[in-house]
Amino acid sequence: MNYLLYSVLLIFVIWMLYKQFAPVKGLRTLTADQFQSETKGSKVIDVREAHEYKRGHIKGAVNIPLSQLQQRMSEIPKDRAVLVYCQSGMRSKQAAKVLGRHGYSNVADLRGGIMSWKGSIQR
Repeated sequence: MNYLLYSVLLIFVIWMLYKQFAPVKGLRTLTADQFQSETKGSKVIDVREAHEYKRGHIKGAVNIPLSQLQQRMSEIPKDRAVLVYCQSGMRSKQAAKVLGRHGYSNVADLRGGIMSWKGSIQR
C-alpha cells in the first residue's frame, strides 16, 4: 500500500516539475544581447516585486509584479512585442504563460533574468 502511495506522489512531483520547467508554447526566450536589441519598440515589463525593481532595473522597463499581472493587463498593449524579465527567469516564464492565456501572441522573456543582463541598470 505504501508503495502505491509513494509511486503516486512521485509521479505528481515529476509532473509538477515538468509543468514548472517545460517550455512555454510560442514563447521566445532571448539571450541578453537579443533582448537588448528588441527593447526598442517593445513594451518591457519587470515582473519582480516593487522593492526588487527599486534596487535596479532595465532602463525603460515598467514594473508590473507577477502578483499583480492579471489585474493590470490593461496596461499592456497587444499590438506590440512584450518583453518580460525577472531576477532569474522563473517568474518571467510564469508571466509569459499568463499573457499567452490572455491572447498576447508576441511575448519573449530574458533567459537568466536580470542576472544575465549586460546592459545598463537604472536605479
